[in-house]
Amino acid sequence: MNNIGKLLIKMGLLSLLSVMPLAAQMHNGVDFTASSPFYAGDAKLSAGNYKVFQPDMNIDILQIQSIDRLHSVFVGFRSTRSVQPHRDSAVTFEKYGDTDHLNQLWIAGEKYGIRVDPGQVERRTAADANAPQHSPAASGQ
Repeated sequence: MNNIGKLLIKMGLLSLLSVMPLAAQMHNGVDFTASSPFYAGDAKLSAGNYKVFQPDMNIDILQIQSIDRLHSVFVGFRSTRSVQPHRDSAVTFEKYGDTDHLNQLWIAGEKYGIRVDPGQVERRTAADANAPQHSPAASGQ
């Protein structure tokens, strides 16, 4: 095997190991309450109580589901990391004008987090605005 192939395999294994601590925590999900409608990917969800979880640990897909199970959407994600472990579980949104877009999820005690892939609506809106970040209360389970 050539050096580039070996390097790619090592990088792949390293990236997989970097997400392992978060994957172990995400199987139970994170609950949060959205006080206003928001976008998750390209789907607009109403205000309410939601649970975010990873239905398959082998795929970088999250499911955002209303607690009453009437609304659900799947979004892609990528891992992210902070310097210090997060004190509390958190769900953050980017706000463009009066519209929120699901942005990141953090699990209490972890340095690893999840960054939700932006949808087309967010990318278009972000090109025209400077987005402040905010976070409602969240609880990890």
